[in-house]
Amino acid sequence: MAVKLDEKLEPIYQEVLLRNPGETEFHQAVHEVLETLGPVLVKYPEFADKKVIQRICEPERQIIFRVPWQDDKGEIHINRAFRVEFNSALGPYKGGMRFHPSVYLGIVKFLGFEQIFKNALTGMPIGGGKGGSDFDPKGRSESEIMRFCQSLMTELYRHLGEYTDVPAGDIGVSGREIGFMFGQYKRITNRYESGVLTGKGLGWGGSLVRTEATGYGTVFFVHEMLKARGDSLDGKTMVVSGSGNVAIYAMEKAAEYGAKVIACSDSGGVVIDEQGIDIELVKRLKEVERCRISAYVDARPKARYIKQGNIWSIPCHVALPCATQNELNGKDAKTLVENGCIAVAEGANMPTTPEGIQIFQAAGIAYGPGKAANAGGVGTSALEMQQNASRDSWSFEHTEQRLEQIMISIHRNCYETAEEFGAPGNYVMGANITGFIRVARAMDALGLI
Repeated sequence: MAVKLDEKLEPIYQEVLLRNPGETEFHQAVHEVLETLGPVLVKYPEFADKKVIQRICEPERQIIFRVPWQDDKGEIHINRAFRVEFNSALGPYKGGMRFHPSVYLGIVKFLGFEQIFKNALTGMPIGGGKGGSDFDPKGRSESEIMRFCQSLMTELYRHLGEYTDVPAGDIGVSGREIGFMFGQYKRITNRYESGVLTGKGLGWGGSLVRTEATGYGTVFFVHEMLKARGDSLDGKTMVVSGSGNVAIYAMEKAAEYGAKVIACSDSGGVVIDEQGIDIELVKRLKEVERCRISAYVDARPKARYIKQGNIWSIPCHVALPCATQNELNGKDAKTLVENGCIAVAEGANMPTTPEGIQIFQAAGIAYGPGKAANAGGVGTSALEMQQNASRDSWSFEHTEQRLEQIMISIHRNCYETAEEFGAPGNYVMGANITGFIRVARAMDALGLI
């Protein structure tokens, strides 16, 4: 059951519902932020007078276009693509591109809305945006993916620029897809504008640690949450949903802190390895061989694979949802709490349903929402932009240190803001209010635009 909104905020939410029919994920994301902003309007009534919240909830620009492309057999396909440039008060729009059949305008708007606050939390000069297409790269040849990316960029390029809008990767978009899109951008514009896309290959403008950043950052955040409670990750058992980029490097960093990851997953099922997940094996299966996680048990016979299994039913101390939105519901949250879970940090965007969040908070466990816990990815994207702008390249150690400092700062600000507004330990409120105030002040300073 959703939290009741403040009387000043309920009409704003109803207006969002009316103006954006059928976009359930976007509605959920807006409600989750609005339910924490009541105390902000008491302390800063000028934000209400100037309708800052209404302006934040309405994207500055929404771009929808078709993407025609031809497969290897000569058949023509038409996909739909989106770029929602949500808010540029703090800097150029920044946010990934997602290629997945589930992508529609509501998904992109929810992701873009979250990105506004996530980007603000990093302290870097970047605004919020997001994009994607309902194209499914699974089962497609590299040539087909290249042709799709080139067709998409032939339209999208006119809306991008290092001072305008800077996409990155997301689900279905890795360095390969970024390379195809950047190549087409360069071909059309006749400019080697490195800062127009992030997540690039290391040999042509990319940044060390960018691949690892979201997963590493999530673990840095959960480490800070536990440290604030006088605890640590050392000796803790952990489950991580997903087995893609975020999950792999979250598992890697967690192991460095002494945690034992005993399960991971993909859309087909769950692998349980009580001896500890072999991270190098998962990397090979997913990054090199590009196969299903079920293949893990072929190399690790003592491990178990449960087809369509529920990873949240596995007892653990720490849970990291790193797959997709709304993957962890109220029933799952209750199971985790009953099984002794003490901390949850979101590596994915909005992976926990509102009911699940309420259960975690009522149980008093350390719960880190995605806009704070997984901000390391976009934070390192901003570091990549810095390196591109200065024609520089930093070492892995230096970049990781910068990432860790960003995550420590995000945790500190969320923790202190939650205390300031009378909700100690509530990282949802801390993250939302910190991000909102930063964006609101910038919007106020820039005038009515």
